Amino acid sequence: KQTFFATNGTSTCNKIVVQALVRPGDIVLVDRDCHKSHHYGMVLSGAQVVYLDSYPLSEYSMYGAAPLKEIKHQLLALKAAGKLDRVRMLLLTNCTFDGIVYNVERVMEECLAIKPDLIFLWDEAWFAFARFGPTYRQRTAMNAAGELRSRLRSDAHQKAYEAQQEALKDADAATLLNTRLIPSPRARVRVYATQSTHKTLTSLRQGSMIHVNDQDFKGEVEQSFHEAYMTHTSTSPNYQIIASLDVGRRQVELEGFEFVQRQVEAAMSMRRAIATHPLLQKYFKVLTAGDMIPEEHRESGVTSYYDSEQGWTDIWECWERDEFVLDATRVTLAVGGTGWDGDTFKTDILMDKYGIQINKTSRNTVLFMTNIGTTRSSVAYLIEVLVEIAKGLDDLLDDASRMERLSFDRRVKNLVKDLPPLPDFSRFHEAFCADKDIGAGDIRTAFFLAYDEKNCDYLDLTRSLKSALEKGETVVSASFIIPYPPGFPILVPGQVVSREILAFMLALDVNEIHGYRSDLGLRVFTPEALAARLQRKLPEAAE
Repeated sequence: KQTFFATNGTSTCNKIVVQALVRPGDIVLVDRDCHKSHHYGMVLSGAQVVYLDSYPLSEYSMYGAAPLKEIKHQLLALKAAGKLDRVRMLLLTNCTFDGIVYNVERVMEECLAIKPDLIFLWDEAWFAFARFGPTYRQRTAMNAAGELRSRLRSDAHQKAYEAQQEALKDADAATLLNTRLIPSPRARVRVYATQSTHKTLTSLRQGSMIHVNDQDFKGEVEQSFHEAYMTHTSTSPNYQIIASLDVGRRQVELEGFEFVQRQVEAAMSMRRAIATHPLLQKYFKVLTAGDMIPEEHRESGVTSYYDSEQGWTDIWECWERDEFVLDATRVTLAVGGTGWDGDTFKTDILMDKYGIQINKTSRNTVLFMTNIGTTRSSVAYLIEVLVEIAKGLDDLLDDASRMERLSFDRRVKNLVKDLPPLPDFSRFHEAFCADKDIGAGDIRTAFFLAYDEKNCDYLDLTRSLKSALEKGETVVSASFIIPYPPGFPILVPGQVVSREILAFMLALDVNEIHGYRSDLGLRVFTPEALAARLQRKLPEAAE
């Protein structure tokens, strides 16, 4: 219905939407591995945060997406606790950096069946191109919002809703969790999407858009939205960025379908070339939907979009039915078989030797993303480079001594077999938990409490922190801890440090960890600061 241009990237767009819609004390359900701008948005708005755990892909040291059952479980638990009226927003990433795409319409309809006025914020930073491909379009936020609004007005939907209400009138939470719920025809469709035009379409750097399809925007949000927009944007905007956004909009209006088709074809040819090359198969593996989406979330049963014997799969059924699908334009390559971790392969091999730049790695994977500017020659060059790397490894191993070969095998085993388990969100400490029954956390209070250095201390990971956890002491993070990769907070202010999180941090072999000081350690709250905060909470709770 409406679109707003922004000149400081989708990070700012996310904070604009959150600040416009979320008030202090509102409960927001957030995908834990979403972009850090959302977590900072929770600090700015004063929201009570309930984190949703995505399914883990431990074999590749990455996370997938938040299952619908997990989302429904949290909403039903909040309803049982009498807190559903405080739930304001569901915030999810579609599609994820690694290409996991939600069934957007189904998520919204089932959530609206539980909370009829729930607001949805879909972070589509890497999905702006999807509107211009017929297969992709059905899983975009704006298309799903339009379809849902039309369906809610239909007589057939009214009858289906009434029939289900009669059938489920005595249903318990377990039944509701395992039933595809139908929303009330009176439910309000309130959907926001943020997109990085500069990432997957045409725009100067930091050119982004906010798309709105909210039935209550005019009546409830418009004023606060414009206030938030003015808060986060400059009075001296870069008009070149704004102009480039309009040029990009016009370009895909005229040629978007053709561009996206070429983009998909480039990605598919890359997948086929790597998957069928006998030399590349020795050291690399292109991850398929079967590798990245657990079977219970793939109702179609399709594991790969291309098979060397059967050829291409008709993916329309997958995109129609499956809870999650894989965006084929994101080609995740497992590189553990080379003996190099993802970051080393990215920097020392691809970038330094061959001038190929990529954005995303995990412990044993690298991600290649095609876009509307990807050419056949760039795909051919990448395949040529991978073949050259594989030949170099063959030559190296042919001439290797027994000890050198043993060293190589150990590196491969460390990257392919000896992988640390991915930790779930632990919990918020009672000092920052408004209601222990629902576990929602007050990140804002914890964030600003850490501004006073007297409230904080530093614990070395391998000695003092490990010792404290072994003694059963409660250790609480005072800052966001964001390792790259994976690029999202594994700890937020006010979160209790678990043994699983410590084990994961100790196993990380990355050089870039935002919020962590290698010379001092992990920044945590002192026991005195936590005790004082708990004392202050007592009169607040009484009020």
